[in-house]
Amino acid sequence: MADKRKAPAGIVRRGAAGRGVVRGGLWHRPKSLNLISNALLFCASLALGWALVSWALSKPVFPLRHLVLRASPTQVTQGQIEHAARIAIKGNFFTANLEEVRAVFEKLPWVRRAEVRRLWPDGIELSLEEHEAVAYWKNTDDGGGDVRLINRQGEVFPASSKAVMPEFSGSQGSSAAMLESFGTYSRILQPLRAKIVRMDLSARGGWRLGLDNGLSITLGREQEQSPIEARLESFVAAWPRLQETLGVKIAHADLRYPNGFALAPVNHKTQSQ
Repeated sequence: MADKRKAPAGIVRRGAAGRGVVRGGLWHRPKSLNLISNALLFCASLALGWALVSWALSKPVFPLRHLVLRASPTQVTQGQIEHAARIAIKGNFFTANLEEVRAVFEKLPWVRRAEVRRLWPDGIELSLEEHEAVAYWKNTDDGGGDVRLINRQGEVFPASSKAVMPEFSGSQGSSAAMLESFGTYSRILQPLRAKIVRMDLSARGGWRLGLDNGLSITLGREQEQSPIEARLESFVAAWPRLQETLGVKIAHADLRYPNGFALAPVNHKTQSQ
């Protein structure tokens, strides 16, 4: 009687026809098993390593204890910095989001730009660039009700305090041009020993200056044949002689004329630009 017991896998058993049948599988391929085993161990090691790193970073083993200022600010107070730090700095040395920290500090009044970096082993270094205000700014597009400030870069920023500085009034986007003209006109007016305390630029491009001695000057618009700078220089050159001969206090000078200017004494109405 033929043996009907099942032959183990991998053992050659001959049938009636004499043909060999090989029964085998993955478990009988040592190289493949070793490769799979190594791959599984590698993945498990990566997962374990990542879990350990995540756990370590989430624990207070790298707390942030110090906020170091590279330079003491002149406008931003210590209380404002401490308040911003409590809001912005979250996590530990490795997990703190520096971009979020920078954004919070740049929202402080008078801060133009903030730079932050990690300071090993438990600190963050903070550098603040403050606005250097040169003039007040009123946007005539919205009725001039929102008083702001202009910095030395010609940028407009919110006014948080009053200071002794000139006031600019003009359309949105004209602050940089007004700042440049302010420097030019101030230089021309130096012989008068008077400073510009107000400068207006109308929507039609007409300029008007207010000086700290009470004199207002209408420059009008730029003219190809008679530039504003040339007209202002002529007025400044003639001013000492005018003071001697007129004998009255001048309140307003109109320099819109190419070949001269009109003067108005105190209490005399002046025309618009």
